[in-house]
Amino acid sequence: MSDFYHSVRLDSEKCRGCTNCIKRCPTGAIRVREGKAHIIKERCIDCGECIRVCPYHAKSAEYDSLEEIHKFKYKVAVPAPALYGQFNNLDDVDYVLTALKKLGFDDVVEVAKAAELVSDATRKLFEQGILRKPVISSACPAVVRLIRVNYPNLIEHVVPLTSPMEVAGGIAREKARKETGLSDEDIGVFFISPCPAKITALKSPVCLEKSNLNGAIAIKDIYPALVHEMNHLTETQPIKDSGVIGVGWATGGGEANSLLKDNCLAADGIDNVINILNELEDEKLPDIDFIELNACTGGCVGGALTYENPYVAKARIKRLRKYLPVSCNRLDTVDVPDNMFWHKTLVATDVMKLADTVPEAMRKMAEKREILDKLPGLDCGTCGAPSCAALADDIVRGFASEKDCVFMLRDQLSGIDRELIPAPYRAKEKDE
Repeated sequence: MSDFYHSVRLDSEKCRGCTNCIKRCPTGAIRVREGKAHIIKERCIDCGECIRVCPYHAKSAEYDSLEEIHKFKYKVAVPAPALYGQFNNLDDVDYVLTALKKLGFDDVVEVAKAAELVSDATRKLFEQGILRKPVISSACPAVVRLIRVNYPNLIEHVVPLTSPMEVAGGIAREKARKETGLSDEDIGVFFISPCPAKITALKSPVCLEKSNLNGAIAIKDIYPALVHEMNHLTETQPIKDSGVIGVGWATGGGEANSLLKDNCLAADGIDNVINILNELEDEKLPDIDFIELNACTGGCVGGALTYENPYVAKARIKRLRKYLPVSCNRLDTVDVPDNMFWHKTLVATDVMKLADTVPEAMRKMAEKREILDKLPGLDCGTCGAPSCAALADDIVRGFASEKDCVFMLRDQLSGIDRELIPAPYRAKEKDE
């Protein structure tokens, strides 16, 4: 997994070693060593939680600038529906879509359009009875990677459909080919992204041979330019091609509601997601048909690369939906792109195993238990690991030592001090 792309970046110069990030990382992918944070790439799911909590802005996401689009002859914007929640009093998304064209894009294809197709495809898969319940949404790439890293037994529950982002990219590229006659090298398709996990997903697609997207631009970066263009629009172009179902994917529960089923569950926020996955792994949710999970609080509107407060954006999406039809897209009315279904099987990542052989793994597991018994069990984080169990794991792997625990170091130093006391005085101290 060393070649896996990660959009989350760490600036060690800005890092103060405060340990805020190690306590919030859902997969224990961050350590603080020698006063600086380090990301264990194999465990990182690019959820952006460390970006949110770092008070020194040492964590950030890598994405494309708007200028990147000019490297292509024909440019297509693929905006996430979360983009619509960033603007106050928006009653027509064509204002946003027309403004995108004013910024230099030749065409715009909504991710909300693709979301309606994914919803329709999921409904049809349910009708065919081929999905293992409870079915888990594959839309949030941070959740999918979390399952691959921490919950490999749940992989078979993930619906085998690509995310609306990728489906929209496929639609956009095929449309551009037909309308312009240009080759793929001349067509640039750019996602307007609310979060770093989606950027990672397009750079390193898991179940596709190759992404149809060339890059991603953060919502928070493009927002000021969009506002400027929207304030100077005299008329809009009829571009929008989605309804309540597609736009609803911007917020938590939108995808679940689109399935028109009663036994659906939706959870957002990484802590809530982990709680649900734990219950699912313990087989505590037998009556649930479908589970929508979003790593960001509020859904995609809560992504680390958005501009607006997620609760405000959620309220704006709710208001906007009353101006929209229920849905504009179904599989029988649209040419389905060939990237709608997975090209490859989703597989687990072996980042948690201690050794390549069973005997060696068992030996290290026993060693880990012995070390853990010595540790204080406070999970204070002062050692640079998120918990005592994580420190024990690091020690067994050779990445840390028992001296990293301040409590064990104190006890060891205390023992050394006592050894320096002459024997008669130690005996006298014991008698007293």
